[in-house]
Amino acid sequence: MTGSRLGRSLRRVGFTVVILVCAYLVVRAVVEGAMVVSGQSLDPNDWGGPTTAGILAVHCVPGLIGALVIFRLVRRRSV
Repeated sequence: MTGSRLGRSLRRVGFTVVILVCAYLVVRAVVEGAMVVSGQSLDPNDWGGPTTAGILAVHCVPGLIGALVIFRLVRRRSV
């Protein structure tokens, strides 16, 4: 295997791992948002503190960042 083929393979593996992690964060944000809306996740001991805004910030901001990363990576690869 030549260096360029190895580099391409490693880049593809890295791209796949980044997409999977970001997709997990997006799904987690959607699920947590749905749970907060339904009133099931308003435990004061939940991550983010006793406020709904804190809980949403802790769980949803990484999902938003993940969605932006996926958008940028897919957009760059399609161009």
